[in-house]
Amino acid sequence: MSILKDKVALVTGAGSGIGREVAIKYAAEGAQVIVSDIAEKGGNSVVEEILAAGGKAVFIKADTSKAETNEALVNEIIERFGALHIACNNAGIGGPSAPAGEYPVEAWDKVIAVNLSGVFYGMRYQIPAILKSGGGNIVNMASILGKVGFAGSSAYVAAKHGVIGLTEAAAVEYGTKGIRINAVGPGFIKTPLVESSMDEESRKALVALHPMGRLGESAEVAELVLWLSSEKASFVTGAYYNVDGGYLAR
Repeated sequence: MSILKDKVALVTGAGSGIGREVAIKYAAEGAQVIVSDIAEKGGNSVVEEILAAGGKAVFIKADTSKAETNEALVNEIIERFGALHIACNNAGIGGPSAPAGEYPVEAWDKVIAVNLSGVFYGMRYQIPAILKSGGGNIVNMASILGKVGFAGSSAYVAAKHGVIGLTEAAAVEYGTKGIRINAVGPGFIKTPLVESSMDEESRKALVALHPMGRLGESAEVAELVLWLSSEKASFVTGAYYNVDGGYLAR
């Protein structure tokens, strides 16, 4: 039986990497998926893949770093599909590498806008829509760097710590109102973001930080997101789950 049958699910940053895999898994389990991304080519490609496999999906372009864009995105979903039951706030960027005392201010503002404010803006408009739809689930994409520091990544680390705190606060607020809200913390995953930002030597050093001796796959993270988004996780809210090959256990 399809565990997300008749659900309407939104995935931001769904044009590649983890978001792509989440969208594909949602669709395979019966959901009507809204694939959202700032990149039209990637987003439309994911929709085509889902449709070819017999699933249901549409693409809606959105820049999640802006409150008004998140509001418009949710309004369009309600107008077209009549409900919103699930949201995976996955859109994110890495930002440049620099010590905190030298970190470019404009880069800080952009990373915080996408990775933290974007999650808040998403939830700000998703939650009322999910309440009107009879309840549902939100999964926010944090990171292992939402729990520990990482040199050169002060903006990313701060944003992801914030995502976990935001998730916990909202989960407490809506625990009796039919919305479960959780966060997922991937380790270093083989995504275009990681692959394009490191040379071979850097990748090997990164692999060595994971006790399993490899980087993760996007599909491995998506499996956890799928579970949290379903009623199989019916007593799980306000939780943070790391998917990190043992990184945080060191």
